[in-house]
Amino acid sequence: MAKTLVFGHQNPDTDTIASAIGASYLLNTLYDQDTEAVALGTVNDETKFALDKFGVAAPRVIETADTEDVYLVDHNEAAQSVANIAEVNVLGIYDHHKFDFKSSAPLYITNKPWGSVATILFFEFKTANVAIPAEIAGLLASAVISDTLLLKSPTTTAMDKEALAGLAAAAGLDDVEAYGLALLKAGTDLSKKSEKELIDGDAKSFEIGGHTFRIGQVNTVDIDEVLTRQAALETEIKAEMAAEGYDNFLFVITDILNSNSKALYIGAETAAVEKAFDKSLTDNVIDLPGVVSRKKQVVPPLNAAF
Repeated sequence: MAKTLVFGHQNPDTDTIASAIGASYLLNTLYDQDTEAVALGTVNDETKFALDKFGVAAPRVIETADTEDVYLVDHNEAAQSVANIAEVNVLGIYDHHKFDFKSSAPLYITNKPWGSVATILFFEFKTANVAIPAEIAGLLASAVISDTLLLKSPTTTAMDKEALAGLAAAAGLDDVEAYGLALLKAGTDLSKKSEKELIDGDAKSFEIGGHTFRIGQVNTVDIDEVLTRQAALETEIKAEMAAEGYDNFLFVITDILNSNSKALYIGAETAAVEKAFDKSLTDNVIDLPGVVSRKKQVVPPLNAAF
């Protein structure tokens, strides 16, 4: 019999991969289930750094689920999930995003407004009195660091701080600050990435006010260096919009050291985008001081403006 699959969203980030691995271990240990953590895309450089650090192999990549039952982590919207999500039975969801999931049957859901799914899983382990293996604790700690930008993101909660401390101790991480900076910087070397890899690397699709929005985000230590490739980025964005039918594309470039962003916008709704952020677009670029979180600082104002 095929294993029950556990997976996060397309274009997986560190929280997605770590949470799939952590949730699979918890389900197997606590409920004696036979699950496998898989991924809906190749891991990025930051996640690879964490996997290598803690000696864990990257999950196998799938496009469609080849099993009847699945668990979702770090997402619940069909547009961000596996291609055949409508054909599988979702047994449970661990998530920290806005909820837009419909089911005809009861299922286990834990959805909390915390900084990462890894934080949710830390407390799930704690409540169940299940010890977290050091390597999985290290991955979950990496996920908290990644999603909260080392506890500096506005998405950070007191629960994330408690979880990171507990996970770091379980993983044997003595200097969380040093490791966290090394982890975040591992994902900022963009020089070898193509424009398509940049815009797709951490991109999600949304329905906002009757419009299809593709919102990508990339972390860097030099926003202006990324914007030297603006013309090529715009060409790639327009090609993807035409191919995939997106109405709008917002590419957010985030400086992880100074907690600021700029965004490149392509689409016809300039006035609404400017209204959302109370800033003007100049040459398709909008300045977003203090913005680092797509979930909390980008999507909500767009929803309000549209």
